[in-house]
Parts: sequence; structure tokens; C-alpha cells
Amino acid sequence: MAKPKAPRRTLESYTVKHISKTIKAGDCVLMRPVDPTKPSYVAKIERIEADARGANVKIHVRWYYRPEESIGGRRQFHGSKEVFLSDHFDVQSADTVEGKCTVHSFKSYTKLDAVGNDDFFCRFEYNSSTGAFNPDRVAVYCKCEMPYNPDDLMVQCEGCSDWFHPACIDMTVEEAKRLDHFFCESCSAEGQKKLQNSHSASRHSDTKVDTKRRRR
Repeated sequence: MAKPKAPRRTLESYTVKHISKTIKAGDCVLMRPVDPTKPSYVAKIERIEADARGANVKIHVRWYYRPEESIGGRRQFHGSKEVFLSDHFDVQSADTVEGKCTVHSFKSYTKLDAVGNDDFFCRFEYNSSTGAFNPDRVAVYCKCEMPYNPDDLMVQCEGCSDWFHPACIDMTVEEAKRLDHFFCESCSAEGQKKLQNSHSASRHSDTKVDTKRRRR
């Protein structure tokens, strides 16, 4: 007869001795990858449990995927610190935790004064079976109609408030950094058109006035 499994108990927190860090449910952590040449895995702790003696500590995690780990792979608009919250749950030894990290919301990440090695951001949930994302649509910018990549410099048009990559408007990054004001091609053309219409209306108005005067 097989021996019944020993009961396990849930821990409120656990100190990982080799890094001298205390972890708890809800924390985001960096975990040792199978391939030592790969970057650390990123995970969110769902639960921590141990055996009756408080040993053999296991953590229940929900994995974050990096863009290159997803079915579609990394794309141009993915940030270097971007991760996707997946539907992939797992159980790992607490000893594989390499450190703690912070996974920010996209909005919070873009407001950071400085991005540290342990800062990441997430704007999508990811279905690891189908490769689908939630949300499946996000705002796009520029002539290239790409979502915002916080690693890339963009300039904002003062007319339409859209954002543009310097390369998409035939400009270098250095030139973009020196800009005091910027109007995109559409807004510049629209402004010129309004100016021309204004001059045209003014000329027509003058002509009508002159005509009336001649009739007198």
C-alpha cells in the first residue's frame, strides 16, 4: 500500500536564505532558468507551502512570459522589459528564487524616473495555448501605426497630439531631441491650407468691398 502524502501547510512568508530575501504571496520574483545562458524567469507567487516540519518549501507560481517566449515572438513595439502575464501555473522549489522584482503596470512604468534591473512592465495577459492576448487591441501611434514602445524616443505633434518615431518622419534621434516645437505633415498641410483659405477669403472680401464702392 502506498504511503499517504504528508499534509502540507501554507506559509504566510518564507525567507530564501541564499539571497536573504523574504517572499510572500503576491510578490513577483526572478527564478533560476533551466538554461543558465538564458535570462531569469519572471513569476508571480500565488501560494507558499511547506511540509509539517516547515521544510521542503514549494511555491505555486503564475509565470510571466517574455515576448520571445510567446508564440508570435518579439515584435518591434515590445519593450526590453516587457512581460506578459500568462495562464501557465506551476510549482517550484523556493530554492530556485534568485531575487525579487517589480512588474509595473504599463502606465506606472512609463512614469519611472529610472528603470532598474529588477523593473518590468505588463500590459497584456497571454494565453499560452492559443497565443492570444488580452486586450487584443491597444492604441497605435505614428505613421507606422504601432503600439507604444517605452524604449523608443517619440515626438508629439502640437496640432493633433499624435506621437511619431523620428525615423518615420525622416528625422534623426539627435534632431528630434533638439526640437522645441513640432507639427506633423498633416497638421502642417492643414495649417497651410487654412492660411491660404484665410488669405483667399480676405482677397474675396476686399474685392467685394471694392465692387460695392465702385457701384456707388
